[in-house]
Amino acid sequence: MNGGGKSSVKGCVDREGIPPTTMSEPWRIVVAKPGLDGHDRGAKVVARALRDAGNEVIYTGLRRSAQQIVDTVRDEDARFLGLSSLSGAHEHLFPRVCELLKQQGLNDVIVFGGGIIPLGDREPLYACGIRAIFGPGTPTSEILEFIDKATQLENTGVGQESDWHWTSSA
Repeated sequence: MNGGGKSSVKGCVDREGIPPTTMSEPWRIVVAKPGLDGHDRGAKVVARALRDAGNEVIYTGLRRSAQQIVDTVRDEDARFLGLSSLSGAHEHLFPRVCELLKQQGLNDVIVFGGGIIPLGDREPLYACGIRAIFGPGTPTSEILEFIDKATQLENTGVGQESDWHWTSSA
């Protein structure tokens, strides 16, 4: 692994000891559809926009459990995780994914969400570590701006102490 992370356990890398990637390098981003939601057009649009901007994107496909999503983030050594929900299950599924990320020590992963998420449901999601929520009609350029901003700030990962979150236009 490049970046010079310190190894604390044989075969494991201290992710937080790795210097941040420069902006000219691509970010590894997992885009996931948790739960039974079968609508993935928006997630695919976001995944393509992220890829077209030069990032490495891993799309998990439909109907993934929280554990499957976290396993993919860990296995792919992703810096970002985008969750999409159109089914109304975001209040349960998004916090569960965040909880599992923290339990597995993936505190530096920056989590964002999208889909049909009412304004009244957003504060509890921010409180569990989600740093942005994008609704229908959000320009993909705004998601790219969020990623750029989140990488410039410290302590924006799901398990890091920060009150910062992106305020979306949609």
